[in-house]
Amino acid sequence: MSTAREIMTGGAECIGEKETLTEAARKLRDLNIGSMPICGEDNRLKGMLTDRDIVVACIAQGDDPTTVTAGELAQGKPVTIGADDDTSEALATMKEHQVRRLPVIDGHDLIGMLTQADVARSLPDDRIGDLVEYISEPGTSRT
Repeated sequence: MSTAREIMTGGAECIGEKETLTEAARKLRDLNIGSMPICGEDNRLKGMLTDRDIVVACIAQGDDPTTVTAGELAQGKPVTIGADDDTSEALATMKEHQVRRLPVIDGHDLIGMLTQADVARSLPDDRIGDLVEYISEPGTSRT
């Protein structure tokens, strides 16, 4: 079975924890993505930020995205996958935490992102049903 390192998308860009949500929104737009990792000044992963987070946790609350920072929205320990963990572990983690993307960590360093599509491409035919079942579950996919 493949490892996360073998099937991930490398070179994940972070939004700095002190960058504003306006800056984060521009990065999301420019990269044509809906979420990205939040990294601290120590380059360690602090959380994940989605375009929905910006809208719901900032704009809809009447806060100013030019002053609210990405780090203010980073809550709890981010769900990650180890670089050498296999795809079945990635699928189980995605299902357990109801996420579509996992930051891939080697030690404490963010080295890439693993998406459901990455996992699907690597699964044997008899496991793709597990992924389809997960995707079909109501209320899934927080990121």
